[in-house]
Amino acid sequence: MGALAWRWALRAARLPVGGGGRAPTAPRRRPGCGPAAPFADSASSSSRDEALRDKRVRILTRGLPKQKPIEGVKQVVVLASGKGGVGKSTTAVNIALALAANDSTKEVGLLDADIYGPSIPKMMNLKGNPELTRKILEVLQTPASLKKSRSSYSDLLTACSLGVALFGTFPLGFQSRLNTRRIPQNAENLMRPLKNYGIACMSMGFLIEETAPVVWRGLMVMSAVEKLLRQVDWGQLDYLVIDMPPGTGDVQLSVSQNIPIAGAVIISTPQDVALLDARKGAEMFRKVHVPVLGLVQNMSVFQCPKCKHETHIFGADGVRDLAKTLGLDILGDIPLHVNIRETCDSGQPVVISQPQSDAAKAYLKIAMEIVRRLPVPPA
Repeated sequence: MGALAWRWALRAARLPVGGGGRAPTAPRRRPGCGPAAPFADSASSSSRDEALRDKRVRILTRGLPKQKPIEGVKQVVVLASGKGGVGKSTTAVNIALALAANDSTKEVGLLDADIYGPSIPKMMNLKGNPELTRKILEVLQTPASLKKSRSSYSDLLTACSLGVALFGTFPLGFQSRLNTRRIPQNAENLMRPLKNYGIACMSMGFLIEETAPVVWRGLMVMSAVEKLLRQVDWGQLDYLVIDMPPGTGDVQLSVSQNIPIAGAVIISTPQDVALLDARKGAEMFRKVHVPVLGLVQNMSVFQCPKCKHETHIFGADGVRDLAKTLGLDILGDIPLHVNIRETCDSGQPVVISQPQSDAAKAYLKIAMEIVRRLPVPPA
């Protein structure tokens, strides 16, 4: 547990927060009193120790974040990888589409949790800012002179929308340019996800310019992820697929500790460098009590489009060996095929544009394996 969490726990228990204090000492004797009596017996000492342990558990439990389901979402599936460049986002997009294709009665959402490098907007062929609820739009009324001036009204509205949606307040420096200085307490500052191919999508890429970098510290990133989860009008979803950023950092811990996750899927290529990080990712989810549904071996084999010769560019069956070591299942293999890359770059993922291809069938099979391993959703 980090120092900040400890301070929260101590404050919750109304204990002193500052360090460097003296350890508790026995009560002083009053003048004229005899020496302090020894403990009655070891049984009373044991009961006091047990009571102290119970109190510590209660204090620490109050300091930990409470998992709260996302309104309207039945099951959350996270797709993660230990390192970048293994095709995780491409896999997440096609898996979300495959979940919907396998069962047309299911509603699927896709959240891009990679704040620094969002790629879902391009792969899903989506642009523009998410709409806000009407109450917030009424708040964001600007003077007529501003609209007529050469100042960018759209940039102002976008900046204010981002501040309101993500942080519940107007960006610093913009309050004086608006008719109002604060948000009403009853304002429903929800964002509506953008939709394509029947999938509700939300990404940081919808809130910033395509070429603008996100230069934020960890606390701001964690706050943004929390808002992208809860300040979005997801509607009624059977599955919410979360494309996690690479690594085992703030975002992974924030998501794992704040919402109930039905299962995690680890994506990796077969080479040793990727496998080292994939193992760390699987172990992280186990430590935070998130069930790992299995591993996906991406870019497993390259087949020459002319002579059909197969080459294991990144090695053969490395992910399968890792799965055996960890006692996990292999959900499927995805080939290294130019069509997968081209279709995602054009905003028409292979599951949608080429549903009869071998690559699309691989994604559809993996989606079926994921559903088979998910727990029964709540009624």
